[in-house]
Amino acid sequence: MKLDYALYQNPKLITVFGGSGFVGRYIVETLTKRGYRVRIAVRCPQKAYYMLQIGEVGQTQMLKTDVRNYASVANALSGADGAVFLPGGLAQTNKPNFQNIQVDGARNVSELTIKAGIPLIYMSTLITDKNASFSYARAKALSEQIVRNTHPQAIIMRSSVIFGPEDCFFNVLANFSRFMPIMPLFGGGQSKLQPVYVGDIAKFVVHALEGHVILGKSYDLGGPKIFTFQNALEEILKVIHRKKRTVPLPLAAGLFIGGFFGTLGKFPLFPTLITANQIRFLQRDNIVSQEARDNGYTLEGVGIIPKSMTAILPSYLWRFRPQGQFSHNLSI
Repeated sequence: MKLDYALYQNPKLITVFGGSGFVGRYIVETLTKRGYRVRIAVRCPQKAYYMLQIGEVGQTQMLKTDVRNYASVANALSGADGAVFLPGGLAQTNKPNFQNIQVDGARNVSELTIKAGIPLIYMSTLITDKNASFSYARAKALSEQIVRNTHPQAIIMRSSVIFGPEDCFFNVLANFSRFMPIMPLFGGGQSKLQPVYVGDIAKFVVHALEGHVILGKSYDLGGPKIFTFQNALEEILKVIHRKKRTVPLPLAAGLFIGGFFGTLGKFPLFPTLITANQIRFLQRDNIVSQEARDNGYTLEGVGIIPKSMTAILPSYLWRFRPQGQFSHNLSI
């Protein structure tokens, strides 16, 4: 890893809550390359020791933290110069403590960061609605409100669907296609997505910590192109060289399937392929707002050129091809 050692003359310490997750590991890596020391606050450090390979020796540290516990959060923020809060994503909505982690975590982190006088970057989603029919959107809406009221200078990142080698969206759909004779388009498949690369989100965090974004604002983070869910699914099938018929499926049928797999996923031997919350999530448009574009509260607005989904997907979805990385494309 090439480093600019001039950056190490006065290294700042950033606490990243949830730093061992999909988005977190990219943020941690990007911060270490910029010379920051990073404290990775996680529930189970013993499951995240792979994170200590990132950066120089001693540049990262692991700390067991329960964001629902005020004292635990205070300990994680001791001596920190900034904080990034990455509560569980859509894939974690099936877990019983999801709501508490989102809401109580947001309250504790925002209260303690404002008390310490340090910047806070909070990870949210483009779909927030306190009246939504699914818990993810309701929890995010309430958490955003808590963060904004408690820490007025906090920067809120609202992302569309995130893609990258370890994502829980495109990988899941590609894996799903291996076993399904058809690919269902839940609710018709015409909802809109604006997939954003995980590395671009990490760049945004660095921009925010280094003062290149406006404090106290919410930023909509999306990629360069808008897809319908059907378009995105067809792009996945193209990349993995599989011929599958896409069939519109009524929402009720989708919720039944999501409920079945969500229940099955609660047992250790079965992975959670999809949940009812995720089905409901796919019914909403998930794109950057016109207001954010007009005001420059986007990746492009802070000088980051977002990477295209079509350019990145082949670099990691190839493993779902029938004959592996070097198979020929027979699906198109």
